[in-house]
Amino acid sequence: MKSARNSTLLVLLVTFAVSVQQPVCAQPPAGGSDVLLTAMEKELHRGQSELAKQDPAPYFTSYNVTDSESMVVVSAQGGILNSSRARRRIADVSMRIGTPALDNTHDEERRSGISSGQLPLRDDPDAIARVLWKLTYEQYRKAQQAYTNVKTKTAVRAKDEDDSPDFSQEQPSTYEEAHSLPFPEQRVWEDLARRYSASFRQYPQIEQSVALLLADRTNSYLVSTEGTKIATADAIFRIMIEAETRADDGMQLMRVETFQFSDPAKIPSEAQIAARVRKIADDLDTLRKAPLAEPYSGPALLSGRAAAVFFHEVLGHRVEGQRQRGREEGQTFTKKINEKIMPEFLSVTDDPTLHTLAGVELSGWYRYDDEGMPASRVEIVKDGVLKNFLMGRLPVKNFSNSNGHGRAQAGQMPVGRQGNLIVTSSKTVPDAQLRERFIEEIKKQDKPYGLYFEDIQGGFTLTARALPQAFQVLPVMVWRVYADGRPDELVRGVDIVGTPLTVLAQIAATGDTTSVFNGICGAESGSVPVAAAAPAMLFSEMEVQKRKYGDTRPPILPPPPPGATAGKEGAR
Repeated sequence: MKSARNSTLLVLLVTFAVSVQQPVCAQPPAGGSDVLLTAMEKELHRGQSELAKQDPAPYFTSYNVTDSESMVVVSAQGGILNSSRARRRIADVSMRIGTPALDNTHDEERRSGISSGQLPLRDDPDAIARVLWKLTYEQYRKAQQAYTNVKTKTAVRAKDEDDSPDFSQEQPSTYEEAHSLPFPEQRVWEDLARRYSASFRQYPQIEQSVALLLADRTNSYLVSTEGTKIATADAIFRIMIEAETRADDGMQLMRVETFQFSDPAKIPSEAQIAARVRKIADDLDTLRKAPLAEPYSGPALLSGRAAAVFFHEVLGHRVEGQRQRGREEGQTFTKKINEKIMPEFLSVTDDPTLHTLAGVELSGWYRYDDEGMPASRVEIVKDGVLKNFLMGRLPVKNFSNSNGHGRAQAGQMPVGRQGNLIVTSSKTVPDAQLRERFIEEIKKQDKPYGLYFEDIQGGFTLTARALPQAFQVLPVMVWRVYADGRPDELVRGVDIVGTPLTVLAQIAATGDTTSVFNGICGAESGSVPVAAAAPAMLFSEMEVQKRKYGDTRPPILPPPPPGATAGKEGAR
């Protein structure tokens, strides 16, 4: 499970919804955003004036409102399981008492900096102000108590190695844009969902399958006592096709394919969806019959998609700013700035300003982070040398300012998080030649085979000091590549495991084609949309372990054939 010290990256599943943000030009609805934003500003300044009379008085307050409308259609076997459309407004009130050097959010009191609640959907200034007033007062009491606790603990505890401030000093941002975005008709999407999911009827080996269509448009508003005033509009539309089967030994096998687009007019053709359904069914049928893999250490080749997840887990989380301070963090790379941490032909950036890469929309795109800072491109590794961390407004030693990576889901305190993590290489070879290099490495090490990781479903990593500094990537399509020329053999039931300092040194070469992985990342500030991109990578050594799985046998009865009940239904 997720915790403040663990992180998880997952491919998009039914229970998760990634929010990719794309610019859309449109006229704002009459009387919409202006009423809400004006009410937020008015109540913020009234509260600031009144709370300034208190002792202690807050030195910073912000209101962050997320006004979202979403539609979810879920279908299985041609029937609708769920179809819903909902709108909600969530308000986050953030407050800091003390000084930027030491305030109520220090160390384990971090969560005392925020209170959340629902706002009225109607643009009624008095109703909106009333809710914000209540949340502000509740947040003041929470912050006041936490600040007392912080001062007490600071007085009796040993001094931390990194005594950086609790809040960075930044320039305020101002930005407003239109707030009327396109939205699909619910009936049209229900019809599509039925047709997509009905395609699985012809595959008896599939135990269960689902088609998910999700539409989401969000208007976000942020005002602060520093003078920040931001209003943005975002929209994403997504189709997810998922299917599961079970091998004879009880291992559950799953494949997921997703499409995401920022304009309803860009919806994929039904022929494209049908092709993905066939691929899912073929993959699962092959996986059911595939042998179990054994623990292995030796040469490995990762596809670009698998390499992208690998870097998200192995490097990305360990260069997030807040992980460089505190007694609980492993701090793998904290003191390695300007040191070589990987081969010199590799560079890594995180660039949330990118909308697309190689024609693929990126989930980690945003204009401003959740602390009101402009998104910016950060050069993390240059020619193998560590240069920077991903910073929110929580400073660390030698990095005193945000670089626009303070991120969180509603109701959580922002921290430094990944956006679009991009790996580039100056030592590329054509992908076909990379496979030849792979086989040469297998022979060189006198191994009977190497492992090729074609596709993955996600991964997770551990960064807490009390736990092993390890990562785990969860592949679904893994092939044995034999040194003697035998055909590649699909295997199942293994996970990539390792520790970062060792495994990064084992990268020998990369391919010349960049692939993208879009997903949801869960960590201490909640679940946020991310993307990672990388070329295929050859490792001289990679370790895998057996995956745990259950012992439930496949169904005894075969599924009913298509049309088996059609006559009875027609007779009623």
